[in-house]
Amino acid sequence: MGKGDYLGEFEQLVLLALATVGEDVPGRDVYEEIARSTGREVAVTAVYVTLNRLQKKGFVDAAMGEATPERGGRAKKLFRLLPAGAGALKQARAHFDILWESARAHPELR
Repeated sequence: MGKGDYLGEFEQLVLLALATVGEDVPGRDVYEEIARSTGREVAVTAVYVTLNRLQKKGFVDAAMGEATPERGGRAKKLFRLLPAGAGALKQARAHFDILWESARAHPELR
């Protein structure tokens, strides 16, 4: 597995939020899910930058939606989780589960 195949913490949050809100959704919905579910203040631009990076890694796909009057006739970029992204999330969780199980012996983590 190459270095670019691993997910950072924020990348995991973005992919999990995308999986939660559904397919073909704008980045704003991903941002709102992260804020709602974690209470964490993040920049909308950070979510879009991360979505674009995940797209380059092959974990997310994006397509332009229909133009809408609310946006002055402009289309939104819509994102969806790809099987490779779901696989990367599962692998990241498996790694953490192994480490958490091993760390349970530490008195502060019991």
